[in-house]
Amino acid sequence: MEAGCDEAGRGALAGPVFAAAVIWPADLKIDGIRDSKQLTVRQREEMALLIMENAIAYGVASLDVDVIGTINILNASILAMQKAVLSLNPKPEFLLIDGNRFKEMEGFKHETFVKGDSIYTAIAAASILAKTSRDALMKKLHEEHPEYDWFNNKGYGTLKHREAILKTGLTPHHRAGFCRKLFA
Repeated sequence: MEAGCDEAGRGALAGPVFAAAVIWPADLKIDGIRDSKQLTVRQREEMALLIMENAIAYGVASLDVDVIGTINILNASILAMQKAVLSLNPKPEFLLIDGNRFKEMEGFKHETFVKGDSIYTAIAAASILAKTSRDALMKKLHEEHPEYDWFNNKGYGTLKHREAILKTGLTPHHRAGFCRKLFA
């Protein structure tokens, strides 16, 4: 049994990093499950529901900006994926990881795949769940801080978001160390 793993939010200026792990039935094909970046918001949300209804198991985990600032975004992304894997029941025998880096987990063999979300349905499904989960949180955080336009940019470094940082400063939801380097 294989689980696909992917993350969302690695390149953002604000918000946690999310990761998901999905065990997908080998014999089930659903048109539209592919890399989350190739789908519209509505398509992602529809696919997320189908994934949750049809997956053998799925897990979503996140790590906040304090952890990201302490261990860096790469290590936080990997740790979030590991937490998502550990939440799965049943436990997978093998992990399919999107990207080119991962750290050994006791009891799990893994392989990394650059653009794995274009190769494996399980990774694409994980990509969709991680992205929709993160987007939902960023929409809620937008209500607290509408000046950063997180409803639309989800914490990524759009022009409007960068201008708001320069005008208003950082919130507790910003990745402060990264933002300070970016605007130094």
